[in-house]
Amino acid sequence: MTPDAVSLVAKGRRSLAGASLLHAKGDHDFAASRAYYAMFYVAQALLLSRGLTFSKHSAVIAAFGREFVKSGEFGPEHYAALRTAFDQRNVSHYGYSTAFPENAAQEIIKRGEAFPSAGEACLRNRSGP
Repeated sequence: MTPDAVSLVAKGRRSLAGASLLHAKGDHDFAASRAYYAMFYVAQALLLSRGLTFSKHSAVIAAFGREFVKSGEFGPEHYAALRTAFDQRNVSHYGYSTAFPENAAQEIIKRGEAFPSAGEACLRNRSGP
């Protein structure tokens, strides 16, 4: 694994931990955003391992699907989790007229928990022991 990929996965783990803390404090909108970023950073690390970088979130998500889900390295549930989290992150980040639902934040956090470990395993398999 490259140092940049290691840093991105570590950032994803920290973001997921932050999401859990924010959720526990009742900051569900910020928790949802942090959980999305946990997945996003891991997706960036994976794409970086193939020499791919993108400036738009939507491009990262599309490339993750194309490069890792279509190849079978990640299941479609990972892609669905990332896309859903992105959509919910937009609602949680930019919405202000209604409270972000606690259960929606919890679901995003739950679905994001698999990303860092799965990303590390994939990166280790690509770079060898």
